[in-house]
Amino acid sequence: MKIAITTDSNSGLLINEAKDNDIFVLPMPFLINGECYFENVNLSQPEFYQKLNENVEVSTSQPSVGELTEFWTEILKVYDHIVHIPMSSSLSQSYASALALSTSEEFTGKITVVDNRRISVTLKQSVYDAATLRDRGYTPVDIKAYLEQTATDSSVYIAVDTMKYLKKGGRISPAAATIGSILKIKPVLQIHGGKLDKYALARGTVKAKDAMKTAIKNDLNSNFANYVKQGEMAIFVAHTNCQEEASKFVKELKTLFPDVPVTHCDPLSLSVSCHIGAGALAVACARIVK
Repeated sequence: MKIAITTDSNSGLLINEAKDNDIFVLPMPFLINGECYFENVNLSQPEFYQKLNENVEVSTSQPSVGELTEFWTEILKVYDHIVHIPMSSSLSQSYASALALSTSEEFTGKITVVDNRRISVTLKQSVYDAATLRDRGYTPVDIKAYLEQTATDSSVYIAVDTMKYLKKGGRISPAAATIGSILKIKPVLQIHGGKLDKYALARGTVKAKDAMKTAIKNDLNSNFANYVKQGEMAIFVAHTNCQEEASKFVKELKTLFPDVPVTHCDPLSLSVSCHIGAGALAVACARIVK
């Protein structure tokens, strides 16, 4: 059986870098002042942040049924089966829509939809893990079972540079945002099992980075300690339009965690970026296939 792995651009995977591994990426749509754009197709990362700075109305969306149908149909002309790994069901309706479409007469028995409750760099790793398992002879059912069984074996921490977009999205009050800006407070958010929550508040970037390092250290020494011993954990860095700062962060993490590889340093997916703005740093860890 010839199996393709598909995901959406929330994984941070670029269309060209994925295709060589029989992996395909569905671009996510965005509405900017009512006009539809597609991530990494007619909306690049620099263009996105430029528009965000112009205070335009930005909202996320999900691919239409027609777009997903066309995407899968083209791939099935070459492949026998598709393992589809969208962003976490806790953060989007993309999973539910894909699952419903997979049971239609056109796709029954040809599509396996996975919800491993991840996004951005951890979702990217899951896609690579799925490809590794496929190449080892795992069936689509086996791949789905592994990814969903290990869904919670990951964590993400994001230090937000500005409260502007959290205020805009109604996640904090205008008064809290004003006070936070004056005191240079950096919120640190966390994603566990696909749910975005507040983790800590830190005074300045250095303290925010320290909070994230401590959080990852605690995870690696407790919940994921056995996986660390087995060499099944990796660390990832992500950012919103601050590559230089992210590269420095990678070096710091490699020094702090010499026994756990830091494998990715990527831009955060735009579906997250539009809610937190530029200048954010993130660190994540996840169980990986060895």
